[in-house]
Amino acid sequence: MNKEIYISKGVGETRIAVTENGHLAELHVDKETQERTVGNIYKGIVENVIPGMQAAFVNIGQKVNAFLPFSEISDPEHLDTDKTKKDNQIEVLLSPGQEIIVQVIKEPFDNKGARVTTNLSIAGRFLVLIPKSKYVGVSKKLLDKYERRRLKKIALEIRKPGLGIIIRTVAEGKTEEQIVNDYNSLVKKYNDLIELSDKKSAPMLAYNDLETTSSVLRDLINDKVSKIVTDSREDYKKILKIIKDDSLGIEDSLEHYRKREPLFRNIGIHGPMMKLLKKKVWLKSGAYLIIERTEAMVVVDVNSGKFVGKKGHEENSLKINLEAATEIAKQLRLRHLSGLILIDFIDMNESANRKKVYQQMKKELRLDRAKVAVSEISEFGVLEMTRERTGLSMIDSITEACDCCNGWGRIISKDTLLTSVDHWLREYKQQNKDLRLKLYLHPEIAAYLKNEKTRDFIKLMWQNFVYLKIIEDYSFNKNQFKFTKMNDDIDLTNEIGT
Repeated sequence: MNKEIYISKGVGETRIAVTENGHLAELHVDKETQERTVGNIYKGIVENVIPGMQAAFVNIGQKVNAFLPFSEISDPEHLDTDKTKKDNQIEVLLSPGQEIIVQVIKEPFDNKGARVTTNLSIAGRFLVLIPKSKYVGVSKKLLDKYERRRLKKIALEIRKPGLGIIIRTVAEGKTEEQIVNDYNSLVKKYNDLIELSDKKSAPMLAYNDLETTSSVLRDLINDKVSKIVTDSREDYKKILKIIKDDSLGIEDSLEHYRKREPLFRNIGIHGPMMKLLKKKVWLKSGAYLIIERTEAMVVVDVNSGKFVGKKGHEENSLKINLEAATEIAKQLRLRHLSGLILIDFIDMNESANRKKVYQQMKKELRLDRAKVAVSEISEFGVLEMTRERTGLSMIDSITEACDCCNGWGRIISKDTLLTSVDHWLREYKQQNKDLRLKLYLHPEIAAYLKNEKTRDFIKLMWQNFVYLKIIEDYSFNKNQFKFTKMNDDIDLTNEIGT
């Protein structure tokens, strides 16, 4: 598989796109204003213990208390709590005011706090360290039995008492020295967080995992990547260090993109990215999907649309459903959809055909780095599955709630709008020499740019060699901007594609 990675750094966000055999496979948006907490380890204080909910609420220093299910509490020998089972109910000896070390496994969402666990893990490049554990394992995605045996032997030799190890897929082919260095680095991080948590009072952050950009790069960059392109000098240096530190030997595949045209527009990713906001997804056959996200679940409806088959209903339905299964797996990855997902396939009478679609779905989901569980298609044509939530969905990353409709609709977020402004200026400068422009914005967006993004605003003008005068105008929507020349009011915006 030919895998390529593209990293574009804008005014308010960094975008990372992964293509597989020329097709967009993954998309990540790292916003400066959105703090990533998954992987972070906190020393918290138990606020409430609710046996009826089989959970406790822990103050980790955020606006909303974190949610700790009893099922996420370690066994007694791993934690200073008692945990037993009685009548299928878990009983734990936790009490309000008790200090406890927890790790975030799901980001806070809407008015819900982060989901946490006491089963700590610290991810490195090649290993995952499991404190207070004897477990030594190898990623199931690593199929070569001889390589699995070699890596497990190394892990068993270097493992310190009470510190378990999971060998990651990217460790394939790595030397013992590389594995040992990664393990020692993780052990130091764990010892440092324990020392810090002993010194400081709760609630406090004991260990800060990587921000989204570094986390994605850590997981994606390996010697099987054929091309890595970034328009940021800072990220170029960061990636080059990863490549050299891990002895990947792919320095020649790294490229620093210097053209004025925005990177994502240059390689044709901007358009497909914005299509991810739409509910309808057309298939090549003429059929289409409707993807709806609700509070409780994600629902996908498969429709025949413009498809005109030459065979009977059963054969036509099977063809559409097989195509839909491939596209649905792709859309789940791209949109970062998670939780309970219901897929309403076109009805098929034969159980053998339903089995084929189920198997196709499982096959396509093997490419997904998130954990998934899939059930077979029911007699009603519905497939149920779950997908791990590791971060915000794409719609939450690049849009925000609309004030006008009280949250029922979405508008482009402030940072995404400013990225569009940046891209507009880059393309404008390729065709024009006028260095003085007026930029019309809604007053809230103007205040955000001038106050919270002052340095970025100055950088925006400097990089594009223009002077911008901000005009505040309440008639503009929050996801709208307009450019004119300094000496007239003729709208230039539509002269440049955004």
